[in-house]
Amino acid sequence: MKLRDIADRLQCRLEGDGDLDIVRVAAIHAAEAGDLTFVANSRYLPQLATTRASAVILGAAKGAPSPPCAVLRTDDPYSAFAHAVSLFTPPTRPPAGVHPLSAVAADATVGVDASIGPFVVIGAGASIGARTIVHPNVVIGAGARIGDDCVLHSQASIRERVVVGDRVTLHNGVVLGSDGYGFARQKDGTHLKIPQHGDVVIEDDVEIGANSTIDRPAIGETRVSAGTKIDNLVHVAHGVVIGRRVLLAAQVGIAGSTTIGDDVMMAGQTGVTGHITVGNNAIVGAKSAVLQPVDAGAFVTGSPAFAHADWRKASVVFRHLPSMKKRLEELEQRIVDLEEKLAACQKDQ
Repeated sequence: MKLRDIADRLQCRLEGDGDLDIVRVAAIHAAEAGDLTFVANSRYLPQLATTRASAVILGAAKGAPSPPCAVLRTDDPYSAFAHAVSLFTPPTRPPAGVHPLSAVAADATVGVDASIGPFVVIGAGASIGARTIVHPNVVIGAGARIGDDCVLHSQASIRERVVVGDRVTLHNGVVLGSDGYGFARQKDGTHLKIPQHGDVVIEDDVEIGANSTIDRPAIGETRVSAGTKIDNLVHVAHGVVIGRRVLLAAQVGIAGSTTIGDDVMMAGQTGVTGHITVGNNAIVGAKSAVLQPVDAGAFVTGSPAFAHADWRKASVVFRHLPSMKKRLEELEQRIVDLEEKLAACQKDQ
């Protein structure tokens, strides 16, 4: 593909030879002739001087560097990179239709141009939207509803009555609508299971990573709102409500009946206790334990989580605790010595 055509498609300003042939997008340290690379983080700017790439996507800010190759200038180099990758990796889709080795209930509905792969099971009364792709070995329970233009990868399990919106992607091993963790302790110490028959609703444009689970509650619903992106190995418990455009990194766990506001970001291995609210636009740092409500716009870190700025100061102090302990012991000993000397002086008088 000619560089000028890429510039037009990405709506970037071209600086250099537009007749260059570009064959792929590559990382800046691995790029060779014929490659398009990008720099969206200033820490990689020094590598521009030695890159072998034929062209690079760079920011358009004043004072931006001029590398020894052609440049595509843009206000948002990271998004331009994402679009560039899609130019060189066009999506492939299986043929439309229902594979003869699938098992589709007689009263299930399959939309126009949907693709149902082999060994897929679709339960009674379920519906699959137009152009949706269901890869092999997916199980869709009775009464479940899947919207248009979705992609369900192998081993995903969509339990009974779960509702999935349009343009949703479920990666391998996702489970929607498994039983919430609800038990009532009995007088004899045993645990009585609370039936979990509530709803699970996944709104439009949600993506859920591999082996993530979203549980249904006993009553009410668990909801993931539009535009939210969930990483691998994330657990969303029963009755949780997740707002719009939320980002949950790997191994996040959210306990039951918690509300996550719009545009919240949670880094990897964050844990959130139940029955609290995390406000809109809040950020939770990696490995944090959120045990109290988080205000809108707050940035918290730690276990238990508190203001990130305070956590950074505390972490510096924590590293110095051994030396501080030693100094404290020395000071205590000096006080003891001074008290003994003072007592001896008073006795001599």
